Amino acid sequence: TLILITIAAAIALPLGIAGGIYLSEYGHNRLGVTVRFAMDVMSGIPSIVIGIFVYTLVLTLNRQFVFSAVSGGVALAVIMLPVVARTSEEALRLVPVTTREAALALGIPKFKVTLRVVLASARGGLVTGGLLAVARAAGETAPLIMTAFGNPFGFQGFDHPIASLTFVIFYYGTSAYENWQGLAWGATLILILIMLAISIAARIALRSRFGSRENA
Repeated sequence: TLILITIAAAIALPLGIAGGIYLSEYGHNRLGVTVRFAMDVMSGIPSIVIGIFVYTLVLTLNRQFVFSAVSGGVALAVIMLPVVARTSEEALRLVPVTTREAALALGIPKFKVTLRVVLASARGGLVTGGLLAVARAAGETAPLIMTAFGNPFGFQGFDHPIASLTFVIFYYGTSAYENWQGLAWGATLILILIMLAISIAARIALRSRFGSRENA
């Protein structure tokens, strides 16, 4: 699960934040409206449909990665992308206009104002949006059935099927054996603890960074 989330985050977070920057700072035109509408549509697509789409796409591009960690990570990235983009847009819009105007009045180019001032001011919202996207992806099972496929032998490479906690929960939780159902409950607890640890670590890192700046 951590490998899949890492692959998905590496793809979705940069693209989603870049999309949020565009929608917030430059997307006041028809293209921005179109991108915003596309993100809203993507957020409402059932995850199993995304799994089928990624399966077909990877099958067309490279059959070697049809059932693999890469394929599963791409599927989760597609799920994360609209969440990151829309939450990033809203977080950037909450930054006061006066903050932008003050930086622009100093003669700083707009792209530097966006990257150094606006993003820094909206860091808390960006982290929250990223965590929401990770939580959404970490709880998905249907697209991983079509892409990651599951593997009881552990990680064997990015071009091989890979296990995930959600797949284990689904597979063992629907069995008729009590010991398998117990494994499903254990996997559920591990998944909750992983998400809790990620959230706590992100909050601690965010507070320590802000605290160091205030002390400076």
